[in-house]
Amino acid sequence: MSLYYLYSALGVALLTLIFAAITTTYILKLPTGNSKMLEIAKSIQEGAMAYMNRQFKTVAIFAVIIFGIIGWGINWYLGIAFIVGALFSAIAGYVGMNVSIRANIRTAQAAKDSLNAALNVAFRGGSVTGLSVVGLALIGVAGFYLVFQQLGVEAIKIPHLLIGFGFGASLISLFARLGGGIYTKAADVGADLVGKVEAGIPEDDPRNPAVIADNVGDNVGDCAGMGADLFETYAVTLIAAIILAAVEKGTSSIFVVYPIILGSIAVLASMIGTFFVKVGKSQNIMGALYKGMMVSQALALIGFYFATIYLIPKGEGALKYFLATVVGAVITVLMIVITEYYTSTSYRPVREVAKASGTGAGTNLIMGLSMGLESTFLPVLVIVGGIIASYQIGGLYGIALAAVSMLSTTGMVITMDSYGPITDNAGGIAEMAGLPEKTRKVTDALDAVGNTTKAVTKGYAIGSAALAALVLFQDYNGALVGAGRLPAFDLTDYRVIVGLFIGGLLPNIFSSLCMRSVGTAAHSVVTEVRHQFKAIKGIMEGKAKPDYARCVDIVTKAALHEMVLPALIAVVSPILVGFILGPEALGGLLVGVIVVGLLVAIQMANGGATWDNAKKYIEKGNFGGKGSDAHKAAVVGDTVGDPYKDTAGPALNALIKVINTIALLIAPLIAVHTLF
Repeated sequence: MSLYYLYSALGVALLTLIFAAITTTYILKLPTGNSKMLEIAKSIQEGAMAYMNRQFKTVAIFAVIIFGIIGWGINWYLGIAFIVGALFSAIAGYVGMNVSIRANIRTAQAAKDSLNAALNVAFRGGSVTGLSVVGLALIGVAGFYLVFQQLGVEAIKIPHLLIGFGFGASLISLFARLGGGIYTKAADVGADLVGKVEAGIPEDDPRNPAVIADNVGDNVGDCAGMGADLFETYAVTLIAAIILAAVEKGTSSIFVVYPIILGSIAVLASMIGTFFVKVGKSQNIMGALYKGMMVSQALALIGFYFATIYLIPKGEGALKYFLATVVGAVITVLMIVITEYYTSTSYRPVREVAKASGTGAGTNLIMGLSMGLESTFLPVLVIVGGIIASYQIGGLYGIALAAVSMLSTTGMVITMDSYGPITDNAGGIAEMAGLPEKTRKVTDALDAVGNTTKAVTKGYAIGSAALAALVLFQDYNGALVGAGRLPAFDLTDYRVIVGLFIGGLLPNIFSSLCMRSVGTAAHSVVTEVRHQFKAIKGIMEGKAKPDYARCVDIVTKAALHEMVLPALIAVVSPILVGFILGPEALGGLLVGVIVVGLLVAIQMANGGATWDNAKKYIEKGNFGGKGSDAHKAAVVGDTVGDPYKDTAGPALNALIKVINTIALLIAPLIAVHTLF
């Protein structure tokens, strides 16, 4: 019976990729505008692809080395799964970003017609990334499960082999988040500090040499980076649920493939949901996006109910497993609502930070830090409540199902996130090409919502990472037991305490390196922009063209160089702790990195977005508007918040999951080979 469901999942995944391909064809046939728009769009495309190509060449070296280590030291099947996971994750981000950097100019052109036309292009462009991610993840998990069955691998070993696929995805996610985050914020900060603060020119001004690098960064950070991040979370969560089911329910039970079935249903629901994203008479863009999200979630839950009733054997209490999926859906909705409250210009936190800007940059920074710290309270309560509720309903497997359900709308969430850089770029193209004010108003409206969607999806990604990591920790414990080691994670054991301290330390050191990397790279951009303003006569008068390619090249090299050390810390630390201090210490490390990483990630992501939107709230005319002292203070806050929300905060997701995945991968080895 499991073969039938695995083949069905593969069929749904292929249908998803076909749908994404059709959408791509539709977008590429749309008009692209005048020659000036094409020139700007081409510069963004060339910069983005140059960065991605260099990044993949760099990551490929690490991937090949790790493939050899895993294959030779553990298992070649595991190594093959790892390299395919890395490849699929890279393809998902590469394809999605390719479409995004072509949808931007078409969105700007469509904005000449109407808001609805421009929204349709931007959203459809984002959907290619979203659907490609979930389609490839489903193919990878279901496909490898099927292949290993056909190769005659023992059923009990298959779930652990799937971890290789998850680890490959995790590695790409880590590099994509790190490199993309460093790139986008170094370019953004560099452009703002010299352009806005020193030269007094507006954002997306063609006179700024860093403006193209800034637009490129939106894509490599928020499109390719988020795509790789949630590809990995989605795949790893499915795998973690499969492993847990195999241990608790047996490898021949329907519970093993049940998470894959839920994923297939949700993908179909997301495809249907994309057709509901249209603005009505109210012209509410965020409402239109939420409508698509809610339709997808509602259809998924309906499908979950009937699938559960049909598949779960009588006497197992099918309803409780469905209720666990409902818990996951509720967590998703609450995380989105809470994140929007802390990051939208419509509510107290952003407005208080904007108000504090009136007395200078110092009070802006203090209030922004306060709001970021405060924003951890409700999300943690929601996650804790979800863990308790799902455990009471279905035990550890209930928690796994809640995590799978939370990630069931990943396709729609990534679509909303990728919509952001598309509309941001569309606004930049409209500004630099001198399009009419009417068109600029449309792109500004789309971009304003894009800032909120990017913040909201980061909150979702962080919450889902926490639940996924919790399930992985349970799998780690099970892997040790399966290898003959009976770990006792007892707080009276000094090894567990040592592990907790190291685990709590890692997110802080990792974030420090990420922030420093942005600062170092941004310094290079600032120096270059200042140099061009002085050396190229006529830039400020618009008579000479800046050297955009030079800034793109500087940021590309800096981002790729700076991402290596944080990535090595993430990969090496669990291996050293596991083999030197033992599995108990590594268990403590996992708990420490999950708890501290979750809190720091939420604080950074929400705090940074609050600073960003406080600046935008002032730019709308509040507290003095553009050019006022409050605005100058808010620009400083936004500059600090940029690496918070777009580099260090999101990269912590990858850190948490990479460490947990590696721990699960080496668990059988450290169960018998350790110094202590």
